[in-house]
Amino acid sequence: MNDQLVRVISDEANVRAMACLTTATVREACTRHATLPTASVALGRAMSGAVLLGALLKGRQRVALKFEGNGPLGKIVVEADPMCLVHGYVGNPAVDLPLKDGRFDIPGALGRAGLLTVTKDLRLKAPYQGVVNLVSSEIAEDIAYYLTDSEQTPSAMGLTTIPDDRGGIAVAGGFLIQSLPPANEEALDALMRRIKALPPLAKMLLEGATPKEVLDRIFGDIPFEILGHQDVAFHCGCSRDRIEQALITLGVEEIKSLAEQGEDTVITCEFCREPYAFTSEDLRRLAEERH
Repeated sequence: MNDQLVRVISDEANVRAMACLTTATVREACTRHATLPTASVALGRAMSGAVLLGALLKGRQRVALKFEGNGPLGKIVVEADPMCLVHGYVGNPAVDLPLKDGRFDIPGALGRAGLLTVTKDLRLKAPYQGVVNLVSSEIAEDIAYYLTDSEQTPSAMGLTTIPDDRGGIAVAGGFLIQSLPPANEEALDALMRRIKALPPLAKMLLEGATPKEVLDRIFGDIPFEILGHQDVAFHCGCSRDRIEQALITLGVEEIKSLAEQGEDTVITCEFCREPYAFTSEDLRRLAEERH
């Protein structure tokens, strides 16, 4: 099954919900960044979370999540848009910690103390930015806390990424449930009980459950309406032109200094690891154009 996201709404429960399968998307990101298993799990969960938040936006809007902690992973940065195009990276892709109580130790990798910064480009004069402390350093819990605390939208989120025996990605995905005003407390309690009683999300996805089937199991006998489906994919908007613009910000003298070294200057995109090589002649041309 291709990576996809499904959006639904339930008038009876007065909630909106989404679920996504992101296995191939996360696999590509982890391959590009050569992440070890713990780093892969952290990056995969954050990317799936970004896909779910991006799907709440419209048009050319975008969302970026930055997790910064005091652990060896350093940080996780992911970006997504309403078309479910997503990319991201971790500060240290070589992190691989022992399992803790049979689970990947993401809090140990990211660190217990830190911040989650959510930046939304809503195509207004300035981006909206919200910052919260990491409450558990479990990616889903921290995003749900941000949504509930900063955006005043009671939310429940589940995220999973499971590496395979070869160091790749066996499965990745997630779901998001959000209460709409006025809150239907009885229905919300029923949904929370069903979520807690479910098998692990990874198990359901590994057994072939689609995003809709995950929501079917969460909602049970509570009816909902499907609003739409969207393919999910890895995508980075970097280009040679954008890298040139970044070089230009260094200033003419710095560009000339790089050109005088006589070797190619290679700049690698943080998000997709695509390398862009500039010869001394390329750099001199840039310096002349800015002089």
